[in-house]
Amino acid sequence: MEPRHRMTERINEFNVAPSLYPLEEVRKLPPEGSMNFSFFQRPVQNTNPFRTIGLRELKNLIVSNGYQTNTEILRSLGDPVVRRNYKARNFDYCCFSGIFSNRAESGLIQHSGLLTIDFDHVRGAKFLKERLIAEENFETVVCFISPSGDGVKWIIKIDINRFSHRSWFIAVQNYIDCHYKLQIDKSGKDVSRCCFLPYDPDVYVNKKYISSM
Repeated sequence: MEPRHRMTERINEFNVAPSLYPLEEVRKLPPEGSMNFSFFQRPVQNTNPFRTIGLRELKNLIVSNGYQTNTEILRSLGDPVVRRNYKARNFDYCCFSGIFSNRAESGLIQHSGLLTIDFDHVRGAKFLKERLIAEENFETVVCFISPSGDGVKWIIKIDINRFSHRSWFIAVQNYIDCHYKLQIDKSGKDVSRCCFLPYDPDVYVNKKYISSM
């Protein structure tokens, strides 16, 4: 195990790690249904979006080495409070459900047609990830292991013209409870819910939506 003093040095070194992105001008809104969403620079206290990205760019971020060190450090920390604070300071994040002027429900400019379902502290996260990818009743768009390593982020396609974001969340929540016997993070009902981006070289992104971009 790495000496405590060396781990402390590594944590301090990455307390406020620089974002992967240089400054860029805000782009025009993409066509509806294009599955674009707001990307935010670390730390989580920053509620102003930095730019709009899509699925291809998201995959490139998560599989790159840019997030690897912070992800490894987070997973090596034992104290829950230290872990939570470290994650809040050092991980960029997205609001997958749309393009926002600021991270708030009132800041939603355009819904992406995506809903984030968050599984926390589950046994066999990799097995659950594969099971969710194969789920037939909801179309998986993105799925990856959470920054902590013991959770799964499941982003699915929804038709916002049929039902509201909140109604979709409640329906999926009931389905997961019935068929998987698992509880999901209730914060997903918030359209502006943020999702931290980890390093996951095996992230799943639905090829159908990447190839069509």
